[in-house]
Amino acid sequence: MGVPVTTPGSPAADAAGLAVLVGLLAGRGVVVLSGAGLSTESGIPDYRGETGSRRRGVPMTFQEFTGSAAARRRYWARSHVGWRAIAGAEPNAGHRAVEQLRRSGHVAAVITQNVDGLHRAAGTRAAVELHGGLHRVVCLDCRRTSPRTELDRRLEQLNDGFRDGPALVRADGDAELAPELVAGFRVAPCAVCGGVLKPDVVFFGESVPKPRVERCFELVDAAQALVVLGSSLTVMSGLRFVRRAARAGTPVVIVNQGATRGDELAEARVGLPLGAALTEAVRRVRAS
Repeated sequence: MGVPVTTPGSPAADAAGLAVLVGLLAGRGVVVLSGAGLSTESGIPDYRGETGSRRRGVPMTFQEFTGSAAARRRYWARSHVGWRAIAGAEPNAGHRAVEQLRRSGHVAAVITQNVDGLHRAAGTRAAVELHGGLHRVVCLDCRRTSPRTELDRRLEQLNDGFRDGPALVRADGDAELAPELVAGFRVAPCAVCGGVLKPDVVFFGESVPKPRVERCFELVDAAQALVVLGSSLTVMSGLRFVRRAARAGTPVVIVNQGATRGDELAEARVGLPLGAALTEAVRRVRAS
């Protein structure tokens, strides 16, 4: 008899995929690659899923940010408003499940494409933040890094009452603002050298630092399995790790509500909400 055929995204396929996920976690040595979909249950919208589809703004590029004072004003005005949503978000059941699996030794490492810091807040301090983190700011002149909370206080003093009122916020903390509001925003320079401040994240058009990429490749190469959580794998920065694992014969499981660019490389797919799926996976692993 052959293996029963199940329709992708069906309850039968999700159940089968969850069983594969639990089996791999029970074997330990799993590396997690997480994306924006893991944070939607914390109230942070994703880029391309159901919540992200309504937020199609053009992202800031590194070249635009470094080459234009007006672009930097626009970025920091919108980010100043959006930061409140990022800073106020708390880890959800999915983040907590990943940390529980890490503490129990079933997850060996976490690589995240997210810049929201929620893995760190859940206790996963050693998570590799592939694209950096919004909770840090770097000066492009003297290279000093500082907490975002420090900059937030300075921007609040320079722009009292600026972020009053509701705003649509994206996964990267970017908020929708009228151009006339942005025009009056005052940007804070580096407190040490007066240079240009940038969030310590990788912008479009900017490369992920090579040592960080090499560290991720090392983790994937050592993994017994790679589990993708809440990523459409649309950008190559995440997809390359799935391709590398597949080439090496390392099992790949994708937990995501919607199709991804890595589906054909996955041994199993789970289309369930991440918080519920991962909580159930923790329960089954503990019972095994």
